[in-house]
Amino acid sequence: MAQLALNRFKTETVVLTTSDQTIYTAPTGYTGIVLYAHVTNVTSSATTFTMSHVRSATTTEIIKDASVPVSDAYVPLDGKLVLQTNDSIKASAGANSSLKVLLSVLETAN
Repeated sequence: MAQLALNRFKTETVVLTTSDQTIYTAPTGYTGIVLYAHVTNVTSSATTFTMSHVRSATTTEIIKDASVPVSDAYVPLDGKLVLQTNDSIKASAGANSSLKVLLSVLETAN
């Protein structure tokens, strides 16, 4: 049986739409630790976004309808967030293709 790597660093990027999009899901055998999250407005209009933690059928908003000013950014996490296997981070924007999300994640073997 192949041994899992003890630690893996990942960077996930997504251009948000008005529908919930999965940005990251902790894979089987790993715990994901979100080290940093950054949401950038790349348009000429302020818009909002919602980011959530999803475990099974439970969705918990990390931030809901936060406003991101024109050509500015928002950091939705004040610290690290631990995701158990199969937990996800999802997000949506108030307008299509207006926001870009960047997540920095450390995956550590269980």
